[in-house]
Formats: sequence, C-alpha cells, structure tokens
Amino acid sequence: MSVPAPDLAVPERVRALARGAAVSPVWINGVGGVTFRAEDDRYIKFGPLHNETSMSTEAERLRWASAYTVVPDVLEFDDDGEDEWLVTRALPGLSAVDPRWLLDPPTAVRAIGAGLRALHDALPVADCPFDWSVPTRIAKAAARGIHVTDALPSPPPIDLLVVCHGDACAPNTLLDDEGRALAHVDLGALGVADRWADIAVAAMSTTWSYGPGWERALADAYGIEPDEERLGYYRALWNAT
Repeated sequence: MSVPAPDLAVPERVRALARGAAVSPVWINGVGGVTFRAEDDRYIKFGPLHNETSMSTEAERLRWASAYTVVPDVLEFDDDGEDEWLVTRALPGLSAVDPRWLLDPPTAVRAIGAGLRALHDALPVADCPFDWSVPTRIAKAAARGIHVTDALPSPPPIDLLVVCHGDACAPNTLLDDEGRALAHVDLGALGVADRWADIAVAAMSTTWSYGPGWERALADAYGIEPDEERLGYYRALWNAT
C-alpha cells in the first residue's frame, strides 16, 4: 500500500458511487486498486478484479467479523466483470500511521500489539469459515505462479490457532483519541491460522512505519515472548507469497 497523488483521477464508477459527495484518494494497492474517502464518511474501494484483492471476499469477511469486533460496516459491493468496488462506512479514529501517531511510536506500537491480541481473543475459531493456514497460502501462491515450497523450511508446529487478521500491518489498526486500539480494517485475508502469522507481520511492519527497534514493544503489548523461529518463518512466508 502507498499514498496516491492527491490529484489522482477519480473513475466514473467512483463518482457514481459517491452520489455527489466529494472524494479524495487515500490508499493505492499493488494491483492498481484505490481507496477513496467520501466526505459523507464512506470509503470506496475500486480496482481491477484480482484474486489477491477480491472485494467480495473482503465484504464476506467483514460481515462475519462484525458480529464479534469493530470493523467497517459493508454498505455495498459489486463488479462489472472488469472492475470491482466495495463501499464501507467510515469508522472514527485514525490509522496507526497517521502523522499524529508516526510522531508517537510508543503509543502506536502498544495499540497495534494490544489491538491484535484483542482481535485474536474476540474472533471464534470454531465458528470461522475462512482459512489462512500455511498450506492454503502456499496453494494460493502456486495458483498465481509463485512456487515457494522449496525456498521455505518446514513450518514450525502450531502454537495457537486463532482467527488471524491476514494483513496485520500498522496501517490497518485504527486508534482512538487516547491512543487505544479502536478497530481493524482491510480484512480481506482474514482466516484461521497460527497467531504467529499475524504477530510476525505486525512486528515487521513496525520497522517499516516507525523505524527499527519496536518489535519487542509489539510483543510486549500483545503479551507474548518473541519466538524467533516462528517470527522468522512467517516473515519469510509473507515475503515469499
């Protein structure tokens, strides 16, 4: 994900979905999809149909997770055979990489770690119909022509199965005014997996967002001792797939 230019052209479909509300681009993903914020407190994701970023898949997961935790409300989603779109209601709070929190890494990292633990505790594994396990991720990568089995060691034994976020990078935690985790966004890969699959990505993302040296603070906020073998494996899997 990256921040698009503020003068990025707004597609006609997005203008229609905005229904007269002014929109501004917020994020752009790796396959050309753009998230716009509408002034009436909606977010509009729009981009080419792509298995890796399926918006219908995300809508399904958001609706499931909303019964147990705070996630964006799905207002509508559809596609026209070439492009797809997802409209959600904006939540209060600021992303953990908002300029306010970039200037306060201790608060942001603590919120990310504590928020991830709260998410894992809230979502019921037994009732989750979605999978994000190592075999599933490797199989999906292979379907995209990415064969990683030979490049990775055998996965470590499962520590604890949870419903993982699937993209627990810093931008996907929202903080309230007091610096506490408020909600999570971008749950398109949500599914059952070892908790270290999320912890590794969250810890790795603190370096991208706040600089080196924050991984231990993330683990402390989550409430776990770092496991270097599991952290290393799931980082490698993330980077490979």
